[in-house]
Amino acid sequence: MIAKALFFTCILFACCCINAQTRVWQPSPGHVQIPIWPGTAPDAHIQPVAAAEYVTNMPTGTGKTWVCVCNVSQPTMTVYSPSGTNTGVAMVVFPGGGYMALAIDLEGSQICNWLTARGITGVLLKYRVPVRKIGPYGESPLALEDAQRTLGLLRSQAAEWHINPHKIGVIGFSAGGGMVAELSTHFDKRLYPAVDAADRVSCRPDFAIACYPGHLWDGEGDLNLNPDIATNITHRTPPTFLLQAEDDHVDGVKQSLVYYTGLMNVGVPVELHLYAQGGHAFGIRRTNLPITGWPQLVETWLATIGMTTSK
Repeated sequence: MIAKALFFTCILFACCCINAQTRVWQPSPGHVQIPIWPGTAPDAHIQPVAAAEYVTNMPTGTGKTWVCVCNVSQPTMTVYSPSGTNTGVAMVVFPGGGYMALAIDLEGSQICNWLTARGITGVLLKYRVPVRKIGPYGESPLALEDAQRTLGLLRSQAAEWHINPHKIGVIGFSAGGGMVAELSTHFDKRLYPAVDAADRVSCRPDFAIACYPGHLWDGEGDLNLNPDIATNITHRTPPTFLLQAEDDHVDGVKQSLVYYTGLMNVGVPVELHLYAQGGHAFGIRRTNLPITGWPQLVETWLATIGMTTSK
């Protein structure tokens, strides 16, 4: 827990000390951010962001950096469409950052680029951060509202984006992996009043992928799920893929273990991959460790659950 606190303290420190930068994150040329709400996002008054959104770089300890987006108050989605073969599958991508910031490239745009190369539409969600726990809905009800809205919006516009409305999943990393579980167990009822027809469309993911997730274990000695998730897992929770390293000293392997057990106990198809080494926040960047092959495991799994065809 000390390592986790230190990790997120470093993120918060960087986001506080470099706030002279007010540049709003922009995707690469050819991609456009789309506001997910037609007006002010719901419940914005509960926790207003004190400063403007800005972007900075964070070191990884390997000589490389990742792009950190802070103070997001206007959530957006950016659609990355395949340029070649289109499988019709889409994934909404939730970057991590401890609900204090977003690792927008390491766990966002780079993931979308991998997906589009495989004929899958990637939808990068820039959800609201920082946020604190308010009410009964996990660590971040505002971020969960953004996730629910994006799934419904994307499904209602499936024809426009050339995707199959029955093949829309989610993938998340670290805190984003925790939000994968939150959305997978909180899709029957929106946390906000409907604002348009998109909110009357199902926001249930057709499949879910959580990589080195956080916020799933209750933090006690036993292997117990976060009560907010435990009480909402049902047989309708979508098929799930879990990935984590045993030397993840930020969130820890118990996060995946408790969610795996909870899903298995109610009969949800779940595939769990644990590796001895890999640490935390490795994203899709190649290393010399076996865990770096995880994207191929996901591709195989998508075929086994009928989202794509076998090669």
